[in-house]
Amino acid sequence: MRRLRRLAHLVLFCPFSKGLQGRLPGLRVKCVFLVWLGVLAGSWLAYVHYSSYAELCRGHVCRVVICDQYRKGIISGSICQDLCSRQQLEWRTCLSSVPGQQVYSGLWQGREVTIKCGLEESLSLKAGADVAPRRELVLFDKPTRGTSIKEFREMTLSFLKGKGHASPLLGHCGDLYVTEGVPRSSGPAAALPALLRPLLPPALHGALQQWLGPAWPWRAKIAIGLLEFVEELFHGAYGTFYMCETTLANVGYTAKYDFRMADLQQVAPEAAVRRFLRGRHCERSADCTYGRDCRAPCDTLLRQCKGDLVQPNLAKVCELLRHYLLPGAPAGLRAELGRQLRTCATLSGLASQVEAHHSLVLSHLKTLLWKEISNTKYT
Repeated sequence: MRRLRRLAHLVLFCPFSKGLQGRLPGLRVKCVFLVWLGVLAGSWLAYVHYSSYAELCRGHVCRVVICDQYRKGIISGSICQDLCSRQQLEWRTCLSSVPGQQVYSGLWQGREVTIKCGLEESLSLKAGADVAPRRELVLFDKPTRGTSIKEFREMTLSFLKGKGHASPLLGHCGDLYVTEGVPRSSGPAAALPALLRPLLPPALHGALQQWLGPAWPWRAKIAIGLLEFVEELFHGAYGTFYMCETTLANVGYTAKYDFRMADLQQVAPEAAVRRFLRGRHCERSADCTYGRDCRAPCDTLLRQCKGDLVQPNLAKVCELLRHYLLPGAPAGLRAELGRQLRTCATLSGLASQVEAHHSLVLSHLKTLLWKEISNTKYT
């Protein structure tokens, strides 16, 4: 016991030689203050981290609600038995960014998967509320006459399975979906340890991303995949779609640096965006916003939003790529790449009226990047 007290005394009261203590008596007080300040700060960080985790990560609630609906016959799906009866879907790390959309990494049938569950929709369905369809699943304005609900659902799931640059859908149970394993994120915080991310200023995140993120040629390959995804969205086989949250957090990639859209939640069909915006009351154009950055003009005389967007997908993506590709670009490429990205980022006008120019600019940009990395190990 005496040894323990002596050790505590040595730690808390910062032992100095008696001569030094006599000359600098304030050191003891300062040291004790700093030790207890560190203890308080650590306790506070642990509390905040736990509170945030408890709020964001409610996969157990989602699982209980989904399985309750399944057992009552309210919902069905290809993985319901594995989830609720056989217990063969393993939930692992929580990846949720908002409480209403639960996202976890998991293991199913021996493969790494991502589990996504719309918690708010599931709870509302359990309560019997009339819930609007989720944005990322409203893929068609309405089924054609004679189309059954089952056929329409299959059309929807086929779209999600068929997107070449999105994680393939493997199965679902009601509003719970299982997709291919989580792609790595290109966001500035992705390369940082989780505990450090809240402590660093945003300006430092970008610099650290360049040091810790993929090498520039790999970033170029990821960017080419993103541009190809934009092509898929523009008048593709399933109609036109808009990217309504264009951030690096959604720019994911596989172990081979093939682009994967990290989250399709903010990729919205043209019909859904038009329906949301047309006739909506507005005072200024900022009021005519769907998602994060799908904006339409405001008719200030009628004070109503118009249905067409003012900025195409490509312009938003190129603005994103200016910050992602220009830092660290080869010296001989930087000037031309910067010029093309600036031209691309200034594409404006109604999205439905820029198809020809859109295609030309996109083609030039892809060619420039492919020329730089072709015939190298990065392809």
